[in-house]
Amino acid sequence: MINRIREKAEQYFPEVQAIRHHIHSNPELSFEEYNTSAFISDKLTSWGIQHNTGIAGTGIVALIHGKNPNKKCIALRADMDALPIYEKNDVSYRSKNDGVMHACGHDVHSSCLLGAARILHELRDEWEGTIKLIFQPGEEKHPGGASLMIEAGVMENPKPDAIFALHVYPHLPCGTAGFRAGQYMASADEIYITIEGKGGHAALPHQTVDPIAIAAQVITNLQQVISRKGNPLIPSVLTFGKIAGGFATNVIPDQVEILGTLRTMDETWRYKAHEWIKNITEQICEANGAKVKVEIPQGYPSLYNDPTLTTFAETWAREYVGVENVHVLDMRMAAEDFSFYTLNTPGCFFRIGTNTNDEKFTAPVHNAHFDIDENAMKTGVGLFSWIALQAIGKH
Repeated sequence: MINRIREKAEQYFPEVQAIRHHIHSNPELSFEEYNTSAFISDKLTSWGIQHNTGIAGTGIVALIHGKNPNKKCIALRADMDALPIYEKNDVSYRSKNDGVMHACGHDVHSSCLLGAARILHELRDEWEGTIKLIFQPGEEKHPGGASLMIEAGVMENPKPDAIFALHVYPHLPCGTAGFRAGQYMASADEIYITIEGKGGHAALPHQTVDPIAIAAQVITNLQQVISRKGNPLIPSVLTFGKIAGGFATNVIPDQVEILGTLRTMDETWRYKAHEWIKNITEQICEANGAKVKVEIPQGYPSLYNDPTLTTFAETWAREYVGVENVHVLDMRMAAEDFSFYTLNTPGCFFRIGTNTNDEKFTAPVHNAHFDIDENAMKTGVGLFSWIALQAIGKH
């Protein structure tokens, strides 16, 4: 079976490559993936794969039934959305939508899942159970397409026994894969602080409540949430990426806005940190005579790879790409909404290497120059297929 999957991944590579070029050339932002969704639906229809569209807006769920379809269910997930970035690559498949780019590889993920779908559908008489394919919108934008897909019922009827997803990784060479059991990626919450002071002339600060000076205190003091309130053994990051207020050198403004992000690997500490951020901010503002609004909408939870499932997947990957081509990944403070799926279902989120030996494709994700060695998609298609069949066949 493993050789047949390799042969089919090679056979269908030109089509998978063409699919990727189409999706890459026509990127759409989070929750706006209407054309991408229609394109994927057309492909599934042409191969005779049963699917439903319009889930959480643009999402798609397909079912491939093997023999005895009620025996077991394995889910595979890919995201579809692009980023608000102007592409700087000079390639034939460059983005046609100015200011929108597949800079995180979601075009690759969807293409790999489509390639695997074709292979798994053709082999359906040789395995038992059901394989569920999830094409998900909005991974890059709060509240995360995964949460909306789950609310829409994609993890039911049938309920998956396990779920897998892959992601491009420019830090590993093409033909390799990376895994990490247990805690892998951080939670991600957005922070919005609005400080209301009393504006006035810069030369008469005693007649004002200066929100800029107060904002400086807030930012400085909130750093101690991590350094003095958090357990140093728990990876955590608190970063403020935007501060906006004022419009002249000689005017104290009425209002300042502060925007930031909190990331951590521990869900209990995550919510305690929310309380500290709110309390410290409110107390500083009250002490200085200002009003404040602190909003921390719940973002993505931390991503936990089921240790048993991930150990098996790593073993299966070694069988497919070779022992020397499977690597252990470092923990990352970036976030992934795949974590919503793994809250109640054993999951494994793994990486496929996408650069070449000459380091041509080493630009990081979320970068205007990001691109991949497309031979990596042979690995992605093959691993998706092989891991799914191994997982569905294991009791």
